[in-house]
Amino acid sequence: MLISQLAERTGLRPSTLRFYEKIGLLSAARSTHGYRLYDEDAVERLAFIATAKQLGLPLEEIADLLKVRDDGNCVDVKTELRSRLDTRIEEAQQHITGLGAFITTLRTVVGRLDGLPARTGPCDPACDAVTSVEPGIPGEDEDAAAADADTPRWRSSPVACSLTSSSLDERTKRWHVALSGSTPEAIDNGLRLTLPIERAATLTELAVAEQQCCPFYDFRIQLDGPSMHLEVRSPEQSATILAELFTPTP
Repeated sequence: MLISQLAERTGLRPSTLRFYEKIGLLSAARSTHGYRLYDEDAVERLAFIATAKQLGLPLEEIADLLKVRDDGNCVDVKTELRSRLDTRIEEAQQHITGLGAFITTLRTVVGRLDGLPARTGPCDPACDAVTSVEPGIPGEDEDAAAADADTPRWRSSPVACSLTSSSLDERTKRWHVALSGSTPEAIDNGLRLTLPIERAATLTELAVAEQQCCPFYDFRIQLDGPSMHLEVRSPEQSATILAELFTPTP
């Protein structure tokens, strides 16, 4: 079959068939003139893909199933498909639970709206049926996740260090030696220090080590000709710790 004939047999657009070929779901032979040629296996393959899509499987998982179908036995396809469908059932059950809670919330608000008097004046807390809605409406978790994504890691990390007392003393001494001769300048949430560029490697190594044990610090290094600028920030509650660690001993 030519691609137009296969499209007619399966109800798919030729562009869809070409896309399936591009991502490895479908293969085609070529005629002497370069036209795509398909056999009956392509029809069965496309029926398999269509059924898998109806079951909610993404194309990536369908590609994995097709590899099992091509290289394994029928029982292997059955086992692999069963595993993936069990996952889809669990996900669907979670969606059902969430939708049930959402429907309950909607009905609660509708009931409150129906019980409000037909007032002609401006709205006030006494007639607002929405402000007291319980959390759990779809979209709330996404909004919270988006807000968290916009929060820098150092702001949300707990102010705690995994170093022992002796290791902390040694690290403090290393910082003071590396920062010797510099004068800290206050910036928002931290300090800015200017040092010879020759210390860039040492300070970068220290900053990396500090991030591993104390993720509430934020480091920014700027190279400026013969000098380098090191900016260190931390949450407000750790301002004293930051000052002690990054203020070199006179």
